[in-house]
Amino acid sequence: MYVLIAPCILDPACRARGITTDEDLRYFNRAIERCRRFSVEMVPLPCPETIYLGPDRPPGSYLDLVGPMARPGRSHRDRHRLATDEFTALLDRLEAEVRAVIRERGEPPLAIVGVDSSPTCGVTATYYSSVKQPGRGAFLARFPDIPAIDVKEFARYRVYLAAPLFSEAEQAYNIALRDLLERHLFDVYLPQEVGDTSHTRCLEEHRAIFAQHLLALRDADIVVAVIEGADADSGTSWEMGYAYALGRRMVALRTDFRVVGHHERVNLMLEESAAVVTAKEDLAGVLGSLLAASE
Repeated sequence: MYVLIAPCILDPACRARGITTDEDLRYFNRAIERCRRFSVEMVPLPCPETIYLGPDRPPGSYLDLVGPMARPGRSHRDRHRLATDEFTALLDRLEAEVRAVIRERGEPPLAIVGVDSSPTCGVTATYYSSVKQPGRGAFLARFPDIPAIDVKEFARYRVYLAAPLFSEAEQAYNIALRDLLERHLFDVYLPQEVGDTSHTRCLEEHRAIFAQHLLALRDADIVVAVIEGADADSGTSWEMGYAYALGRRMVALRTDFRVVGHHERVNLMLEESAAVVTAKEDLAGVLGSLLAASE
């Protein structure tokens, strides 16, 4: 199991001068952590820009001229950046090399992990000219048959599982959900595994568990909440409200067929703050699992 990954995520020498922010680096590191956590091999793509323009280069788009370099007498490489026959021939060669690697491995990659705004490795947006445009970069566009995901989306894989946890049945169900999500490469925080779960726990333990859950909610990228029953669990509802205020992505699971109104399953505040899924088997797809399409 492997991903093809934009080389600048792994190698700072492939990044254009001054373009990588601290936020970018956090996403790059989280993407690498996800691969290591789930033993997903990272196979770096070649970097057409570095090969063509060199490692110490200013940022630029596919078509635009490059400021002071755009003067008569400069080479086409300096003046027009990437919009050249020479660069197209380089992309032809690099595409053939990548496809040879895929054939040799005997298995398709899970996806290409790209970097939006890159003129070659953009996934959903790229700077083809001076304005960001939708679509893949010039190199990733060579692989329409392979799913592609932006590194920032790929890096959002930490899930907080908010759910009732007071009976054996509830705890067993939560473990099943955790296992399902981890099979799809999501790292799941399961509150029932934290702290003393006995009814005799002391106030200090209450405070410690509360603090740990708050930290996990702040650290999570996504909250998956179970909102079963005639009324959603109060602790789960609190966690959903807190996570929504933090701006976290919210997905609610409700398999219970009962409804409380024509357009309301259980509680409009919970439902309007989350994408509602009615079968646990659909969770992975809604979360954007790279494996969901193959199941």
